[in-house]
Amino acid sequence: MTKAELVEEVSRVSDLTKKHSEVIVDTVFESIIDALKRGEKIELRGFGSFRLRKREPRKGRNPKTGDKVDVPPKRVPYFKPGKELKDLINRETGEPGVPPISDLGSQIAD
Repeated sequence: MTKAELVEEVSRVSDLTKKHSEVIVDTVFESIIDALKRGEKIELRGFGSFRLRKREPRKGRNPKTGDKVDVPPKRVPYFKPGKELKDLINRETGEPGVPPISDLGSQIAD
């Protein structure tokens, strides 16, 4: 799903204009990015969490020339899915009594 498709879905489900939906989606993304820049973690219950991992400096190799290069330390964002999200995704096995993956939105909203 692309950002444009996400905006379209928010617009369709909420009866908002695409412009208002785009502002909402952009605000959510910017909030996540700003929190990560400050070193905070973001926990979305029932969905997952965004955190930073620190990568130590290391010696790398330029693939074009083969020369060794110093790779500086950096912070890398990563997403860890929550148990509920993993369970909902893995239920799409056709088991009797298990809701289809299309119910994901309503399950997370609860």
